[in-house]
Amino acid sequence: MSGTFVGMPAFPKAAHEAVHNQTLRGNLRHATHTIRAKRAKAVGEVSDWAALREAGKQIKDHTLRHLGHYLEQLEKSVTAAGGTVHWAADADEANRIVTQLVKETGESEVVKVKSMATQEIGLNEALEEEGIHAYETDLAELIVQLGKDRPSHILVPAIHRNRGEIRDIFAREMSEWGRPAPEGLTDTPAELAEAARLHLREKFLRAKVGVSGANFMIAETGTLVVVESEGNGRMCLTLPETLISVVGIEKILPTWQDLEVFLQTLPRSSTAERMNPYTSMWTGTTDSGTADGPQTFHLVLLDNGRTDTLADEVGRQALRCIRCSACLNVCPVYERAGGHAYGSVYPGPIGAILSPQLRGTDSEIDASLPYASSLCGACYDVCPVAIDIPEVLVHLRERVVEGGQVTREGNKVVLKPAKGHAAERAAMRAARWAFARPGVLRTGQRLASRTRRLHPRTLPGPGKAWSGSRDLPPVPSEPFRDWWQRTQGGKDGAK
Repeated sequence: MSGTFVGMPAFPKAAHEAVHNQTLRGNLRHATHTIRAKRAKAVGEVSDWAALREAGKQIKDHTLRHLGHYLEQLEKSVTAAGGTVHWAADADEANRIVTQLVKETGESEVVKVKSMATQEIGLNEALEEEGIHAYETDLAELIVQLGKDRPSHILVPAIHRNRGEIRDIFAREMSEWGRPAPEGLTDTPAELAEAARLHLREKFLRAKVGVSGANFMIAETGTLVVVESEGNGRMCLTLPETLISVVGIEKILPTWQDLEVFLQTLPRSSTAERMNPYTSMWTGTTDSGTADGPQTFHLVLLDNGRTDTLADEVGRQALRCIRCSACLNVCPVYERAGGHAYGSVYPGPIGAILSPQLRGTDSEIDASLPYASSLCGACYDVCPVAIDIPEVLVHLRERVVEGGQVTREGNKVVLKPAKGHAAERAAMRAARWAFARPGVLRTGQRLASRTRRLHPRTLPGPGKAWSGSRDLPPVPSEPFRDWWQRTQGGKDGAK
């Protein structure tokens, strides 16, 4: 999987550096608390929120259980409507497909709708290598692109920037990408938005090729759905002659009726709106000159680790995610560390469980992500599709320590051994051996009690990192088993 921030350290080191950035922490605190409060108010208006949440979970789980069937149905529906479906096993294949499709049009630039999937595969970079310029049109994505930056939030990629920083980026960089920023630009939101609108307008009107993702795909009709708040998506989806959509295979829904649930839960969970200002839906192609929409439509269905994730009975619930970002806005770890520390386009709690599954846990950064949490459970409470993120985090920690990643070899799903953590694995295996043998456990407890005055206050070797911030619990003078036998030995139930 692409999408790793090249050169980023593992989460502990990146987070340690981030928490010392006072500007970053201030920006994040203000933004996440504001969004969090608005979301709570919007959700509180819905009397049947719990039922909608459960319905979303059930629909997603049903679809994932029958994913192959619905993907085949989607392909038939899209093809019947005049579109072309392409299957991409990984990021490299998806990038090759999209690059070739753009080249076939003879164009050297594309306009883009905000898309996590294209960020995941590094599409912009792949297009740039082939001389094709990809222009982000979402305001926050535009800020990130102009600032030569990285996104740090699923919904608001430039959440780590304040208005003054954005003004400076526009004034300095816009002229290199197209229409320059107006003279005397201030940091008022209205002026910044107007500068972005003028800068993007010429690109919308000139572009012949648009690239998008999709929030949902409807199997029964072949319809794709994009929800957004700015209108840039509508421009990219309707003006270009050719539209290429790169969508993860988990974004599929069986029927139109299923979509009803998510059009209620997604906007409230993400932007705290009752409905998104722009909900764009398209099915196949349109005839030239008769209607808005593409004359040529390509759908690239992206796997890139999703099938392997589906094979994990606990971890697969991450594929329910509808990218609302509610979990980021309530996470105390994200609020302090920011999105860049996660080293992935998927930051926050959902990134901590999704990225290691899509990319595997072989790298230092992916092996560290399941530990980027206090397990407080706030993420689960706000998730509109009831992903039990703490459960998956603990499950992935076990995988890191015990065995590595679930992977596929031919038609078989196997557990690939992990690298490192040998001392921790050895300790856990020794504990398992002792706990399975009562006599050994009893002897060990008595020995520990009798030698307790000799015990160190901190652990040696690899244990230093653990005991450096924790007090070792004192060993009691008498094991519980001995105390029980001495005080309760003659009573009913004593063992």
